[in-house]
Amino acid sequence: MEHNVAEAKETNANNDSTEKKHWYLKLKERWGVSSDFQVFLIFVVFGLTGSTVVYVKGFFFQIIGFDATTPGWIKTVTYLLFIFPAYQALLLIYAFIFGQFDFFWAKMKKMGKGIQRLFGGKKSSK
Repeated sequence: MEHNVAEAKETNANNDSTEKKHWYLKLKERWGVSSDFQVFLIFVVFGLTGSTVVYVKGFFFQIIGFDATTPGWIKTVTYLLFIFPAYQALLLIYAFIFGQFDFFWAKMKKMGKGIQRLFGGKKSSK
């Protein structure tokens, strides 16, 4: 009986692996990345950029005098106008440092084209 249960579990595990790709493999495929080390570097770039932007946001908001009484909509508008572009710049800086500039630059160009289409820019011919 134990033997049949073990065989069933092994069969299910084999079927699951052929039917569904692991999230990591899907991510590598979507990003067009073949190296595990490159995926690691991309994660490092995202992590450092996110951590840095949190620090910069707090510092920037403190300098311009935002506190707990500042309305949320003002903080949001300020974030979108100043911190979001800072995130993009920091992302490219860290990407350059870690040798992933081409990867992130291609993603940013694609995102820029999508934003342009969203706001009624010229239609892409591609």
